[in-house]
Amino acid sequence: MTNTTNDANPSDELRPRRSVLYMPAANERALEKAKAIPADAIIFDLEDAVAPDAKPDARAKAVAAVQSGEYGRRELTIRCNGLDTDWGADDIAAAGPAGPSAVVIPKIDSVAQVDAVSAALDAAGAAADVKIWPMIETPTAIFNVRDIAAHPRVAVLIMGTNDLAKELRSPIVPGRHPLVPHLATALLAAREAGKVIVDGVYNDVKNDEAFAAECRQGMEMGFDGKTLIHPSQVDPANEIWAPSADEIEYAGRVIDAFDQALAEGRGVVTVDGRMIENLHVDNARRVLAVAAAITALS
Repeated sequence: MTNTTNDANPSDELRPRRSVLYMPAANERALEKAKAIPADAIIFDLEDAVAPDAKPDARAKAVAAVQSGEYGRRELTIRCNGLDTDWGADDIAAAGPAGPSAVVIPKIDSVAQVDAVSAALDAAGAAADVKIWPMIETPTAIFNVRDIAAHPRVAVLIMGTNDLAKELRSPIVPGRHPLVPHLATALLAAREAGKVIVDGVYNDVKNDEAFAAECRQGMEMGFDGKTLIHPSQVDPANEIWAPSADEIEYAGRVIDAFDQALAEGRGVVTVDGRMIENLHVDNARRVLAVAAAITALS
């Protein structure tokens, strides 16, 4: 079994991934438009969004986009086809040396598959800091998600909720109650490994209210952000996964009150009538760190 030591990079964990936007790599206009979209991360897609006969051209376009330097501080990744397809090996061989932040790999079921992708990246000459973002979208993946999350080259887990629902023979319904136990299992695995986890897509791009509700659910569950299929979804996701001005102000007061109490030798601290313990201070520090990371990105 692969070493399950927690290899998460704290700065990587705090990097904003509120909005992770799929862009079809075969579409030149979409690639150009993505340069101005305020998504935290972009996935140049070589898989579902690209017809078989267009995949070689899309691969070349994705590599050129990653190497262009024209996407600002956005985190750039490439979704390759799986190694079990006709295109996966060529995708990884081209994507790895291009220097994306990561390759996104669909339908990862086991840590052995992650090992195979990592070996393919190494064989292609990819730098060690090119990470793997496995998509968790099958029942087998849910059973194996702890080992997958703990792999040292995995930086982010991506939930493939459409495919997972299909595999479960479950309808996509408001509130996603059929998927919640499986989402929670993947979240636990990500947190145990100290890794980032991003929620699945929302399909109805015209239903702004329902999209916001699903983002709110994902944020409250603990996801670090959401994968998106349309530019109109970026701003709402960014807003929901960013600390509010009130949360930032309160976090600052919690830390100040706690530090003052320590300096005065007091063991009990209250802010706005609420008792403050170490865990609240840790949460407050994370709020400020996330806010600072978002500011740095923008």
